Amino acid sequence: MTHPLADDRSTVTGRRRIAFAVHTDSDRLPALPTLLRSLVLTNPGVCEDFVVLHPGLPDASFDALRRLHPRVVTRRAEGRADVLRLEGYDTVVALSPAMVVLGDLGELLRMRHGVGAVPQSLWDGRSGGRRAVLPDGLLVVQRADADGAVPDGTDVVPEDVLTPLDARYDFLTHRLYDDTPVPEGVAVLHFTGPFDEPGYGPATEARRRFEMGDEEFRAAYCALSGDKHPDLLAHLAPPLLRARPSLDLARTVADVYRRQGRYDEAVDVLAPVVGDRLDAPRCQETLGVCLMAVSRYDEAEARLLLAAASPDVAPRAFAQLARLAWLCGREEDAHAYARAGLEADPTDAGCHSWYVRTRARGPEEQPEPAPAAEQLAHVALFAEGQENAGDKVLPEAVRLCFGTDTGPRRWYQQPVHRLVDEAALERLNARRGVVVGGGGLFLPDTSPNGNSHWQWNVPDGLLARLTAPLAVFAVGYNVFDGQLYRRNRFAESLRVLVERSAFFGLRNHGSIDRVRELLPEELRDRVRYQPCPTTVARHLLPGWADPVQRDDTVLVNCAYDRAGLRFGHDYGHFLAQMAGALKGLRDRADVRYAAHMPADEKFVHDLRREHGVALPVEQLYDMSNDGIRELYRRSRLVIGMRGHAGMIPFGCGTPILSLVSHPKLAYFLSDIGREEWGLSVHDRELGPRLTERAAALLDDHAAAVADVHDAQKALWETTRSNLDELRGTFGPA
Repeated sequence: MTHPLADDRSTVTGRRRIAFAVHTDSDRLPALPTLLRSLVLTNPGVCEDFVVLHPGLPDASFDALRRLHPRVVTRRAEGRADVLRLEGYDTVVALSPAMVVLGDLGELLRMRHGVGAVPQSLWDGRSGGRRAVLPDGLLVVQRADADGAVPDGTDVVPEDVLTPLDARYDFLTHRLYDDTPVPEGVAVLHFTGPFDEPGYGPATEARRRFEMGDEEFRAAYCALSGDKHPDLLAHLAPPLLRARPSLDLARTVADVYRRQGRYDEAVDVLAPVVGDRLDAPRCQETLGVCLMAVSRYDEAEARLLLAAASPDVAPRAFAQLARLAWLCGREEDAHAYARAGLEADPTDAGCHSWYVRTRARGPEEQPEPAPAAEQLAHVALFAEGQENAGDKVLPEAVRLCFGTDTGPRRWYQQPVHRLVDEAALERLNARRGVVVGGGGLFLPDTSPNGNSHWQWNVPDGLLARLTAPLAVFAVGYNVFDGQLYRRNRFAESLRVLVERSAFFGLRNHGSIDRVRELLPEELRDRVRYQPCPTTVARHLLPGWADPVQRDDTVLVNCAYDRAGLRFGHDYGHFLAQMAGALKGLRDRADVRYAAHMPADEKFVHDLRREHGVALPVEQLYDMSNDGIRELYRRSRLVIGMRGHAGMIPFGCGTPILSLVSHPKLAYFLSDIGREEWGLSVHDRELGPRLTERAAALLDDHAAAVADVHDAQKALWETTRSNLDELRGTFGPA
């Protein structure tokens, strides 16, 4: 039913699928390991598929390549011309076994148009010199341009799609006769004769640097400075650790496992070599964080205390200790740990956040609650301080579905990340019902735990003993395109959750499909649709009135968490396209930036630095929920990348356009039948298309608002029907 590893790679967001490709036969196959090693060592942060096209060689022929790279793909092919029509990819960088990579290929991966190649100067002996693309030369193929333009069965690139590249990306060695040094800046060296041909000593030496054994290659990669791709590290570092055990290498392996969500493996790697050493505080910290992620809290606390003994690591370790104590319901301990961290470094933001969050509150901040039997328990992410504005608005929107009193008198608050132990279970069971949600809680890596492998930190055994009626309400499957993670534990926890729930509603049909895939057949029909309540705010808020007149404002929002999964190699393209679009929109409206959290403001800084476009910022993370809704309610248009930068304004009746970098945005637009309101951040013509669609909504704004209201009707009908059912489930307050 499920697989131990799941790769949620799809085209929901329009994310570009990129590959390196090379065509070989048995004679040229021995040259490929050197090519692949050169690619990895000179571009350590890049890990795209490496596709080997061949005429039918035995599969074992490629074992040497698989030891070097985790994403070697082999395919049969008629000839090299097949690189121009490689199925399953949008961009293909075609190399040759006669090449070695000497420099950064980032510029090639960022190309978006045409078929890139280096026109070479050739001498044909009759008519003199001419320029042509060599049959085995480097190509950067955009399938959207090559399909139909290049005749089937040929590799001739027509002039109208050819994008000339600098010679350094396909530098021919015949230019280096008489032992001429390889020019500085050459990125791809292309041998036009034997690799050891006399007279080409520097070129031969440049290639020889990458002729090495597997262990030497692994060591060379791990020793590189700067960013390295986690998939490459996870492939190359563990065999090296087995061959050459060391504390530093163990921490490297554990850290990459941690980034991949493989916390149990990180613990297994690091624990045996760290022991109780006080001279390895960073290793103790990493081990403590990984132990916390698998819910081994006592062991994690011991490791973090060892790390905190080092002045250099103490602030971070104490911040983690504060989080651990809070997760376990020990508020006073959490406050004490945060205070100790501030004593070590008064400027540490993490310790300051936990210090404020866990401080004792006065009686005026704690209104008298209703009796437990009259309350609903709410399990959710409750944002505080300068956290995500959407996560502040959402819990209140969920509670509004069940009545206008959304405060602590009628609601018992259970933070979703806090461990459900025996005492917490008793408190939940004392309530007349438990509501879990909403939001993208089906996510493995924001606050990992070993009990459920999603955001609710509840062991299966305790969940099975929950006697209060349970409603999972407007939860989303929040995994990115291309996000690789292990989900067996999640699938097991999910089964118990669905079995125990009286109501199980997910916020979009994309999430419904993904979750049903993980469930046994007999439970799949229990998964139903419950839109995010922020999308129907007009129907929930008492005394709501649609604005008679709106401000002449367009609000823009971007998100930067997991930026690599959002943008891939296209961030520079996205920024340039947005700059062009926003310059055009300024002629029509006051364009402002809506930051849901401080990290969102990176867009404003990058836009000003790279393109000279400055935007005033609305800091939603410092606003009240009413202030956030009022800002969105009075705007004429919102262009947002965060899910709630679309859903909240939509719920307020404001027209939206979504910058799709996560599947959940596409799922929402599909549910309301307005796919045209979404534009992929990878769209080659994002700027002009965004300008055109925004202008249409602004030019006929009354019709656009009416369209939003019309699309909202079905969401409200579904929500109202579900709430009628839940009133019977929970009984009267």
